[in-house]
Amino acid sequence: MDFYYFPASAPCRSVMMTAKALAIDLNMKLLNPMEGEQNKPEFLKINPQHTIPTLVDGDFSIWESRAILIYLVEQYGQDDSLYPQDPQKKAVVNQRLFFDMGTLFDSFLAAIYPQFKNNQPADPEAMKKVDSAFGHLNTFLEDQDYVAGDTLTIADIAILASVSTFEVVDYDFSPFPNVVRWYENAKEVTPGWDENWEGVLIIKNYIEKQRQKE
Repeated sequence: MDFYYFPASAPCRSVMMTAKALAIDLNMKLLNPMEGEQNKPEFLKINPQHTIPTLVDGDFSIWESRAILIYLVEQYGQDDSLYPQDPQKKAVVNQRLFFDMGTLFDSFLAAIYPQFKNNQPADPEAMKKVDSAFGHLNTFLEDQDYVAGDTLTIADIAILASVSTFEVVDYDFSPFPNVVRWYENAKEVTPGWDENWEGVLIIKNYIEKQRQKE
């Protein structure tokens, strides 16, 4: 399987960790959006939306990271532990995935990304949405070790990729003790964590270099 990715991207890293959990070897194809490589004609033929991550499995191509996570588990998983088939358990995993996409990671794009992309200070209103998202996640994790049930699922993996990315600006997790507890455990039990952290460090090092120029 060809996997078009950029390691600094949290959605890309979530796919990498899921593939690791499933013992899938991906043919890694680096695509640097900072250089506009996603707009090359050969990539547009694969994904006219020109987004990463993009997965090509034979003559089938799929993008949007959370759709890729579901596809990988349903197509290649030895069991349904990462994505349960029970309708209610699956619904909870889906809800957490949609929460990650529409609330948690969206708050990163709105509040954190402009800080290092455009060298702008944090917008106070946008940061309130970050705090709100973490507050909701903290509630989800009340008396739970995982975000969507009793075991690790792709919801944990997607949210782990997002949460770890907030560390590029040293976001303070301490007001959310359930998140802190979950995060420490997730780093230990999620396959591919080291590769995920390497991607986070790419952004963190970039920010530090930008600040040194000031």
